[in-house]
Amino acid sequence: MDMLKGMNEALAYIESQLDGQIDFGQVARISGVSEFHFRRMFSYLSGMSLGVYIRNRRLSKAAVELQQGTERVIDVAVKYGYESADGFSRAFRDWSGILPSEVKNSSSFKVFPRLTFQLTIRGGMDMEYRIEEKESFKLVGLKKRVPMVFEGQNPEIMKMVQSLTSEQREMLGAWRNTEVKTVVNASFHFDEGRFEEKGELDHLIGSMTTLDEDFGEFDVVEVAAGEWAIFNASGPFPQTLQEVWGKIFSEWLPSSNYELIDGPEISFNGSFADMQNVESEIWIPVKRREN
Repeated sequence: MDMLKGMNEALAYIESQLDGQIDFGQVARISGVSEFHFRRMFSYLSGMSLGVYIRNRRLSKAAVELQQGTERVIDVAVKYGYESADGFSRAFRDWSGILPSEVKNSSSFKVFPRLTFQLTIRGGMDMEYRIEEKESFKLVGLKKRVPMVFEGQNPEIMKMVQSLTSEQREMLGAWRNTEVKTVVNASFHFDEGRFEEKGELDHLIGSMTTLDEDFGEFDVVEVAAGEWAIFNASGPFPQTLQEVWGKIFSEWLPSSNYELIDGPEISFNGSFADMQNVESEIWIPVKRREN
């Protein structure tokens, strides 16, 4: 629970700096986790990016000041980080539906409340996991930028799967020299809107290998040595796999002693003979949090 306490303290710091410069190094120090992890966890738990949250809180504070005070629009605009009244007015109208100059005489206006985080464990699913140290390896296969899809099959990823020729599958299979002897799916370079199911990500379908050779037409992603949190999922595919992904971010990470590091998120599956009982594994790159 200490991570949530740190995140809420960091949010209190952000709140105190809405009319000034936010030092994200300070956000990381207060929260006790890296800025990368803080932003990812914030997005997952809130359903919006940290940048969107800060922008909305600043516009909300500006709306209250314009409604209650006597300050000029330009003064409020500068206070909350806008270089011109025009830029502030456009952003304010896009957010609230009215111009800043109309707030004073409006009977109602939009506000955006401050967030705090609490952890709710919903239960209903055991989470089997282990932490393992892995040597560096490569991900080799087909890579493509695809849209985010949280539920059901991702059509663009399915097209990637279908585009693999039998010859390509044979080549990829021959390079698998780690304990993972099946097709891997790896996602990385997520857009900020990931947890609003917006934007895109890089997705690779292929093999995990430590071989050092020319992989020809295939894309290669180098993965550094480090710790991985490895989760097991068993049940209807892809629903169970997607549920475990959700619980990793909403329940396991906030209550664990680990934080995310930048790297690919990997999954692979066993037999699809019975789609109601597919065995899967999820790997996410982590490091132990400093207390």
